[in-house]
Amino acid sequence: MQLPTFYAQAPVVQTFDPLAQFLGAATDGRLDYSYADVVRLAGHSCPTVAGTFLMGRAAMQALYPDGPAERGQIEVSMPYPVDHGTTGVEAQVLTLLTGAAAENGFHGLAGRYARVGLLTYAGGHGSDAISFRRRDNGAAVALQLDTSPVPSDPRQRGLLMAILQDTASDADKQAFAEVWQERVRCMLVDFADDPRVVKLTWLDDARPLLGAEAA
Repeated sequence: MQLPTFYAQAPVVQTFDPLAQFLGAATDGRLDYSYADVVRLAGHSCPTVAGTFLMGRAAMQALYPDGPAERGQIEVSMPYPVDHGTTGVEAQVLTLLTGAAAENGFHGLAGRYARVGLLTYAGGHGSDAISFRRRDNGAAVALQLDTSPVPSDPRQRGLLMAILQDTASDADKQAFAEVWQERVRCMLVDFADDPRVVKLTWLDDARPLLGAEAA
């Protein structure tokens, strides 16, 4: 399997999973997720997948400033129904990173380690943001993605249309794949920490609460 080399340059999401530790999947409970892991889950790489990966990372870093974030202790609220646009794809990525699952999640063991119901849809918080909330202290953030600052190759649209209309040559198809992944690379490497792209807002005065807990 040959993946683009820039995947290895992308950030890594560091987590601690007590269920993984309990069952011996990771003796120290550490489960770290790379962008390649997300691509394997989604089966493709695009700005939505990359952006969701970055939003999950930003939320988990904010909620667990001393790191790593604890999988299974974060509630995720999607702003739209599961069948709306790319919501389902985004939710799958966030389930991988946070452990939060919808009705198909793990039900736990004797009341512990449950993941079911931690991810909900159509959160109704009045925006298109995805919200993340720590279950132990209530600290919460909302994340939005804006890909407009990330440059794209002007050839991309024309190449895509040629492919969809079955008029593209093999060279056109290769060129499209290259310019498509170049924009993903820009997001993951050049814009990973750009607040114009990944926009984070604290909810319900949660930031002071987190600071007080840390003190």
